[in-house]
Amino acid sequence: MSQDNKEIARLIPIKNRKPHSVPSLADELGDLSPWSQETDSTIDSDTERYYPSIDSGLSLVSHHNLHDSTISSRSASPVTLPPSKLELLEATHRSLHKFIPRHFDEVELEIGDPIYVSNEAEDLWCEGVNLRTGRQGIFPSAYAVDVEYEDLQTTTPKPKRERFLLGYLGSVETSAHKGNAVICQAVHKIRQTQHRPHSCILEVSDEGLRMVEKSRPGQHRKVRGLDYFYSLKNVMFCGFHPREPCYLGFISKHPNMQRFACHVFLASESTRPVAEAVG
Repeated sequence: MSQDNKEIARLIPIKNRKPHSVPSLADELGDLSPWSQETDSTIDSDTERYYPSIDSGLSLVSHHNLHDSTISSRSASPVTLPPSKLELLEATHRSLHKFIPRHFDEVELEIGDPIYVSNEAEDLWCEGVNLRTGRQGIFPSAYAVDVEYEDLQTTTPKPKRERFLLGYLGSVETSAHKGNAVICQAVHKIRQTQHRPHSCILEVSDEGLRMVEKSRPGQHRKVRGLDYFYSLKNVMFCGFHPREPCYLGFISKHPNMQRFACHVFLASESTRPVAEAVG
């Protein structure tokens, strides 16, 4: 190749090259757990995707830590994530301008759309999910702004949040308010009732624990699913079953009375990261 041809090849935009594949968090949320098919829930079978480390859990993957020079490999067709997966993603960016896709792997944006960005490349293109439409694809980075810079006047730090997709089995009243023995007894009682787990999101923050039930596919509810918040001061203990770590329990105190309840959850693998996130 001549020197001039080499120079022309160097000027070809990176966007048109076919980079190596780098799976995003949204791509990794596709598989269902072995027991979710029995219960119509949406727990992922690969719990490591939800509990990769104590620091991450289901919390947002910082887009600033991605150093790939190009965006991930373009898929053969556009991808639309189901609502059950979109609930696990939080917006990292907001759309500043309307973007109309011209290629199959690009995602449409409207002004103000919330976006989860999984990859920012050096060629000034981003890969992510439009949380309004559920469409996953690429778009120019100039069309979105980091939500952390939307309000520069705000000095109040945002509370740290981690989300975990679990199966809620039920709650039982207890006489004691801490200890693994209480968790084991609660798990034993719940198992005797043979309750099926209900898919829910357990959100852990500096303010407390929030438990939100996820609706099953195709199910129409006249009454809203459970949405409970337990203030951190009323969460007395959280731990996993020492012999069967797939079971998790946390003990809460009644806000006005000396009564305690243990809330039991099930995952496909160890729930240690969840317990350690609660602290």
